[in-house]
Amino acid sequence: MSQTEQLEPQTEDDLIQQEFEALLNYYSQTNHRQKVELITKAFNFAKAAHKGIKRRSGEPYIMHPLAVARIVVSEIGLGSTSICAALLHDVVEDTDYMVEDIENLFGAKIAQIVDGLTKISGGVFAEKASEQAENFRKLLITMSDDIRVILIKLSDRLHNMRTLGSMPVPKQYKIAGETQYIYAPLAHRLGLFRIKTELENLSFKFEHPDAYKDIETKLAVEEESRNIFYKEFSKPINDKLIGMGYEFQLRARVKSIYSIWRKMSNRNIPFEEVYDILAERIIFKPHGGMTEKEQCWMLYSAITAIYKPHPERIRDWVSTPKANGYEALHVTVMGPGGRWGEVQIRSERMNDIAEKGLAAHWKYKSGIADESELDKWLKTIKELLEHPEPNAIDFMDTFKLNLFASEIFVFTPKGEIKTIAQGATALDFAYSVHSELGNHCIGAKVNHKLVPLSYKPNSGDQVEILTSKKQAPQLEWLDYVTTARAKAKLKALFKKEEKSYSAEGQKRIEEELARVHLTPENENIVRILNYYNITQRNELYLQAGKGLLSLDDISKIIFKPKTQNVFTKYLKMHFGGSTEAKHPQAVPIDSKVDKKKAFKLTEENAGKTYIFADCCHPIPGDDVLGYVDDSEKIIVHKRQCPIAAKLKSSFGERIVSVDWATHKLMSFVEILEIKGIDKKGVLIQILKVISEGYGVNISKMNIETNAGIFAGRFYIYVHDTEDINNLCKNIIKIKEINSVQRIQE
Repeated sequence: MSQTEQLEPQTEDDLIQQEFEALLNYYSQTNHRQKVELITKAFNFAKAAHKGIKRRSGEPYIMHPLAVARIVVSEIGLGSTSICAALLHDVVEDTDYMVEDIENLFGAKIAQIVDGLTKISGGVFAEKASEQAENFRKLLITMSDDIRVILIKLSDRLHNMRTLGSMPVPKQYKIAGETQYIYAPLAHRLGLFRIKTELENLSFKFEHPDAYKDIETKLAVEEESRNIFYKEFSKPINDKLIGMGYEFQLRARVKSIYSIWRKMSNRNIPFEEVYDILAERIIFKPHGGMTEKEQCWMLYSAITAIYKPHPERIRDWVSTPKANGYEALHVTVMGPGGRWGEVQIRSERMNDIAEKGLAAHWKYKSGIADESELDKWLKTIKELLEHPEPNAIDFMDTFKLNLFASEIFVFTPKGEIKTIAQGATALDFAYSVHSELGNHCIGAKVNHKLVPLSYKPNSGDQVEILTSKKQAPQLEWLDYVTTARAKAKLKALFKKEEKSYSAEGQKRIEEELARVHLTPENENIVRILNYYNITQRNELYLQAGKGLLSLDDISKIIFKPKTQNVFTKYLKMHFGGSTEAKHPQAVPIDSKVDKKKAFKLTEENAGKTYIFADCCHPIPGDDVLGYVDDSEKIIVHKRQCPIAAKLKSSFGERIVSVDWATHKLMSFVEILEIKGIDKKGVLIQILKVISEGYGVNISKMNIETNAGIFAGRFYIYVHDTEDINNLCKNIIKIKEINSVQRIQE
């Protein structure tokens, strides 16, 4: 029993009251109109509604809404309406109260927000994925009317992630995967950088605990040397800014553990080669008579007079803010001891927006005409909802495209600046300007040179779209676009066309059936489907409408005299196999997998009760999870595998925790990429370590040399990650070797 459960009722009430007073204390320090009476009323109502209910951790349930309300006020900066909605957000779902009761007691606005939050309870993807996608559509509609719904939902998710340790391991994977898949990108898109960073870090901590601990330890070891460097680096900057008469704060920003790991993984580099772990942030109070932008560049000039800047590492988000509202000037400079250091320059307003995202962005809006990139983004959400994907997971993928993390800026022929997603094509750009421009696009000119539809412009390019009235969208265009808007527009168009083809196909099939005096009843349609080897009725009509099927076969072959049909039936019975054999998932099976316990991956049951996923090729020692398929077989994925990310989000109830048993009989082919100086005898040394030192067999190897440098890929048989780690440690000891990495093709 936990400590909280052992508390006497009086002590428990004291704990709840103490937490509520802490919430009021945070609220009193804000500039919001103080509505303490309304907040107290909401608290007392929620406390009574949740009375006697405990969280899995053992604490009273009301502690969760209180914690969410505290995040809402202290970390996002929202006011009384949001605080009340946060306190009440689980009342409708978990108790007998209705939304109407909330409206009667607290008004329409709080009720509307609580209703929006109730619709997406249980996560974006619960057991019924399509139902949840519909709920998510409702959330987005609510969000485009009142953004506070998603801000409170993100606060709710943040508190759930902070207390995730009390959940069973499979549930941890599901919630962490869902957080990484949709909530962290959403927080980023709304400019909530602190929340986004914490969500990513916590997801990573639960999915890769060993890697998290390893980086955390290395950061702790280096802390003292980092602090010495920071003092030395920041002193001349501090003195310079005082001399310029500025009021300012200097803050050290340490790169998050997840960001460090992602950089190590993406670039195949060790921790020691991540050079931008530390950055200095300058937050200044602007002087009157000059714009913030001008003053940012003044400070840039002052800093680059002290330290030499890296010419390719200047990021100007002051002239053109990011699509999520972020404004700052970043520059990387050569600091003391030949060490690079990043400086981020922000005004107090810019910092407020960076810390609190959309909530702060609205605080600084100057008028109706002041439409930001965020306002435009919310408009695209409404557009996306007009033509939603029928498939739940496809819908979420399309929406996720809209949460792009990076943007580039391009110019129109008239010199207007447009923001588009990094990696977007010329065709995406055409659709971002106008649907008709996209529909009739035949190509583009980038910097006055002709390019195809699939060309990806770079930041700063001038893009001119070329059109023709005769041009119409082609099916392969779906391969040319990367943005949600363009994909949604094209799919809506093709869907309309498909309806027309399907109607024509249905008419033709019914005419053919009428020729042999048959009606389009289910039994007859199933026979036609089986003959053409098509599973869906809609697909049959579509292919018939497009003229892809020989419909004469309906009267000439499929519906023959009865004697033939009997013979066909006989053949099917004796040689065609049963339905159960073709569809094992249709057969009721006794569940073999206890989803509450960790499943042991032994060599004996490999291939019988579990198999390894082809997408990520896990081997013993990797951080893995299991997905139980329809036939109760466990498919083992690496936790960071993109397919696993979808499975965690979409089918959380099928995720199981798995543990490796000792594997020393099974072998797996893994690839080692080795780079170094091309010196005589170096290959022999590598082979000696691999084959003699560890008795490891080599499947094949590819080696390329260029200007005295070599890069080789060695395909080797190993038992587990321990084999690979030992090999890497010993190969890197060879003097001429610069790097050894395990890679995946």
